[in-house]
Amino acid sequence: MPATTLALELDSVVCTYPDGYEALHGVSLTVADGEILALLGPSGSGKSSLLRAVAGLEAVTSGRVLIHGKDMAGVPPHKRGCGMVFQDGQLFPYRSVGRNVAYGLEWRGHSKEYIAREVARWLDLVGLHGFENRAVTTLSGGQAQRAALARSLAAHPELLLLDEPFSALDRDLRERLSVELRSILKAANAAAVYVTHDHHEARTVADRIALMDDGRITD
Repeated sequence: MPATTLALELDSVVCTYPDGYEALHGVSLTVADGEILALLGPSGSGKSSLLRAVAGLEAVTSGRVLIHGKDMAGVPPHKRGCGMVFQDGQLFPYRSVGRNVAYGLEWRGHSKEYIAREVARWLDLVGLHGFENRAVTTLSGGQAQRAALARSLAAHPELLLLDEPFSALDRDLRERLSVELRSILKAANAAAVYVTHDHHEARTVADRIALMDDGRITD
C-alpha cells in the first residue's frame, strides 16, 4: 500500500499576538490527505488562532506549518492553497451565488466555459442546483453556508479550514448540515480542519477529533 501523505503538519507551533498574549503553545498535529480533523474545545482554547496560523492570517512565532510538505514560513495567505469557511460565510453581496462560487476560478483566469461547468458541479454537490443567478441576499442561513462551502471547494484548495461554519444556525439545521457536510467533503476527497465546540457535531463531521484547551492539544 502507498504511504499516507500529509496535507497538513504542525511542528511545535507557537503563536503570539502583538500584545504579548500567547495563543498557541507548541502545537503539533497532522492531517492526512482526505482526512477530516475536528478541533474541539471551549471558546478561547486557541482553535480559531490555530486555523488563522495555518492560513497565514496570524504570524507563527516559532515552529513550522507545512502544507503537503512545503514549509509555509514567509508564504502569504493567498499562496498557501487554503480554503476558508467562516461562521457567517462572508459571501460577496454584490455577486450572484454563481459568481461567488466562480470567484477563485475567475482569479486564476480559467475560461468561461470551464467556470460555468465547475460552478454547476459544485452547486449541485452542495444541494444548490439551479441557484447560479440567485442574489446572495435571498439565501437562508443554511443556503449561504452551502454557497460559501461551494466557493471554497471550487478553488480546489489543498486544505479546507472551517471555523464553526454552522454556529449561527438553529440546532436542527446544524445537525442536518453536519451530516451533509461530511458527505460533501468525502465526495470532494478534501482534507479539512473543522473547528467546533459541539461534541456531537465533531463526531458527526470528523474522522478524528483533537481536543484543545489553553492553546494546547490535550489528547
